[in-house]
Amino acid sequence: MKTDSKHHSGTGTVYPDSPRAAAGAIVFNENKVLLVLRGQAPAEKMWAIPGGSVNLGETLQAAAEREIYEETGIVIKAGMPVFTFDVIVRDNENRVQFHYVIVDLIADYVSGELRPGDDVLDARWVSAQEMQALKLSLSTRELLKKQFNFG
Repeated sequence: MKTDSKHHSGTGTVYPDSPRAAAGAIVFNENKVLLVLRGQAPAEKMWAIPGGSVNLGETLQAAAEREIYEETGIVIKAGMPVFTFDVIVRDNENRVQFHYVIVDLIADYVSGELRPGDDVLDARWVSAQEMQALKLSLSTRELLKKQFNFG
């Protein structure tokens, strides 16, 4: 864990003083979904919908488009929200270590060659069959199954 004052003063993403907004994008291409292997907490080493924090003054769509490009090299056109959920992680002393309100948007693949970047360990186009063997969060698995009959 980082030890700079930003991460302990309540203004960062670790031990925040309020929830942080995040946007993700559900992108399908040729019967596969775009997933990333997270490289940082709170979902470290888990496959997930790509996305990240919304910057001040940035729309959900713009945040999703920026984050997906940074994490995967893929250009998307983000659409409407399809799923919203909380990620709240508490430490051993029951203090809130992370709190994200995540809005996942449906998005269209526009262009780009897949390459992992930013804070991800890997990025892949994954078929429903391949997804079964991956370590996914329950919320990601449920979202893809219930909303898109994928998986």
